[in-house]
Amino acid sequence: MEEQPKKKLGFNIIKNDPTEGHGGYGAGVLTLDNIAPVIIDVEAGEAAVDIGAMHARSTVERGIKFLKTKEEVPNAKPYWLVWVTIEPTQAGPMYAGVTACEMTVDREIRRGYKSLPEHVNRMDKSLKRKIIVDHMDDRSKEILATFLKNHDAGMWERSSGELKQGLTVQ
Repeated sequence: MEEQPKKKLGFNIIKNDPTEGHGGYGAGVLTLDNIAPVIIDVEAGEAAVDIGAMHARSTVERGIKFLKTKEEVPNAKPYWLVWVTIEPTQAGPMYAGVTACEMTVDREIRRGYKSLPEHVNRMDKSLKRKIIVDHMDDRSKEILATFLKNHDAGMWERSSGELKQGLTVQ
């Protein structure tokens, strides 16, 4: 008798509203529908959504071996991975959760630094509507604020004072 391949356990990502039409299965489940990874290239002064970052496969991360400390990659370029969660409200959608994670990459030697646990935890915190941007440098805060405003000025206006204040450069 032929041996069956083992079934792999995976995430069950629920699309749309998990409670639509009933209050049973999926009630209270966080959905990944409304989160987007934004990559900030600090030196280039640019920010862009890169969905590949959902699985640590953004354009910046591809082909890079990530090491445990920044010191192991002294000539790396600075980047930020920012998890942006959008929440629909009666007034219209808003930026509800925004959390930033540091990342550095040296393309020449194909090495970089990031803390995978931090990236996962920050994604979770963004989904839970937290704002964590205080540790970003001023230039990166400006790039992110400009990106969010240009993406949708209405969503920016409806967003919390905590987010706007967090991205205001003193």
